[in-house]
Amino acid sequence: MSRPSLPPPPPRAWGTLLLLAGLGLLVVASFLTLDLQWRAFFTPEALDSAREFLLGFAPPELDPAFLRKCWNALLETLAMSAVGTLLAAVAGLVLALPAAGRLGPVARPPMRIVLNVLRSVPELVWAAVLLIAAGLGPLAGTLALALHTSGVLGRLFADALENVEPLPEASLRANGAPALAAFFYATLPQALPQMLSYTLYRWENNIRAAAVLGVVGAGGLGQMLKYHLSLFQMQSAATVVVAMLLLVAFVDGISFLLRRSLTR
Repeated sequence: MSRPSLPPPPPRAWGTLLLLAGLGLLVVASFLTLDLQWRAFFTPEALDSAREFLLGFAPPELDPAFLRKCWNALLETLAMSAVGTLLAAVAGLVLALPAAGRLGPVARPPMRIVLNVLRSVPELVWAAVLLIAAGLGPLAGTLALALHTSGVLGRLFADALENVEPLPEASLRANGAPALAAFFYATLPQALPQMLSYTLYRWENNIRAAAVLGVVGAGGLGQMLKYHLSLFQMQSAATVVVAMLLLVAFVDGISFLLRRSLTR
């Protein structure tokens, strides 16, 4: 009785192997070109300096008046991130329609370029530019978050719209439904859960970004942190850092629960 023949081995993806080898070479070249002085980082003098610096943060400032200021700054940071993300979600959806080819193939390339420009400029740069027009305060930070996140969400929303199943919309169009109605009833419901998940994820990121934007004068916890660090008031700065950590943990938990409810 003859033995069954084994299936042929799968073909080797030489392109994938070459890509991985190229990435490995880039990583090795990055380490070789950087002047990483690991020994100086772990010297006793460096460790003592770091320990002395960290001990200056303890104990955190717990004065009730200062805690109220931190609470107000925390709410301001939360509001900046929420409003900025909401504006970005609306703008991202509007920009995603032409970027996904929904308004014709001519509008797709230039809109993709616009989205690339919006998300290529960091939030700090947007905030620095908007501070000239809007002045110090949370307005510049909110608009900076909205501009950068519009580019990110617009690209993600466009990809989500391009990857949906086109048959339901085509069926409605074939039966005489208007293009706008077919889009809202067939295409958008397919992509909406993924869009909401992207929006919640970007809200988590914008919480961290909003806390950093205060460094350039955009309000919130970041502005308090810069102020107290510049005056070497380490205990007050420690309280602000703890407030940042609590805010990020809170928003991460809320976002996780919302995303989990969307996938059920």
